[in-house]
Amino acid sequence: MNIRQLDLAKVREFGNLEFLAKQLVEGFITGLHKSPFHGFSVEFAEHQLYNTGESTRNIDWKVFAKTDRLYVKRYEEETNLRCHILLDTSSSMYYPEENYGKMTFSLMAAASLTYLLQRQKDAVSLCTFSDTIEIQTAVKSTPSHVHKIMQELNGLLQKARPLQKTSVASILHLLAEKIHKRSLVVIFSDMFENIEESDLIFSALQHLRHNLHEVLLFHVTDKKTEETFSFENRPYEFIDLESGEKIKVQPDQVRESYQKFVGEFYQKLKLKCGQYKIDFIEADIAQGFDPVLMAYLVKHSKMR
Repeated sequence: MNIRQLDLAKVREFGNLEFLAKQLVEGFITGLHKSPFHGFSVEFAEHQLYNTGESTRNIDWKVFAKTDRLYVKRYEEETNLRCHILLDTSSSMYYPEENYGKMTFSLMAAASLTYLLQRQKDAVSLCTFSDTIEIQTAVKSTPSHVHKIMQELNGLLQKARPLQKTSVASILHLLAEKIHKRSLVVIFSDMFENIEESDLIFSALQHLRHNLHEVLLFHVTDKKTEETFSFENRPYEFIDLESGEKIKVQPDQVRESYQKFVGEFYQKLKLKCGQYKIDFIEADIAQGFDPVLMAYLVKHSKMR
């Protein structure tokens, strides 16, 4: 079984996110060692590139022998990071219904980042939200704390689809005030709050940056259907997962206008994130977890 390309239905069937996350992360790191990124693996948490003029006292010659690059050893107190993982659990995240795809993907990705953070001795917190904050843990790095987060994620994996709206903007404003120490805030969400009032979401993201937090936004979508609207041209009944509202339509009748409307929102979201220096990552649930882990590693390396 290739853990890194694990089918989302099999994730739900297996159910042990803590075990799967460990296997996924270890496989990813092994892959980095064997790839052109061989000098950029978990060692990034303990080392920084040597800058000309620095003392050579702390150069790690073992790493130099492996990577042909000069790295300076960092000490544990320098490398500790505080990371808050924010997970949208509103009803729209339980699409597609056959495997609760966006939610399953986000839970697996959050578990993998949690394990990676523990591996680096960094502190992590989990916050889940819909229109209210549902779970919010402390920010710790102990094995027992990480195990507790994994249990919370497993519990969500077994949960049936709720009927819950989202309130991304108000939750992000609230958390921006509650997170007091400068942190990395990682968000997993489809951002499907009232798209016509998107400025509220942008204001909330700006609030996090104004409070000096670094932000990594994983925009979780099933790109094939939610962005390109790739449905066969036959009658469908579409159901709003957050309100239960239903509409019957043939895809060809609405595809062009739908793509235009959604495309404009996505483009505006990317543009605003760029303006606020927020890392915006398109997380297509069909593309596996490597893009999530790589985006995190790149962000972490920039924060050193």
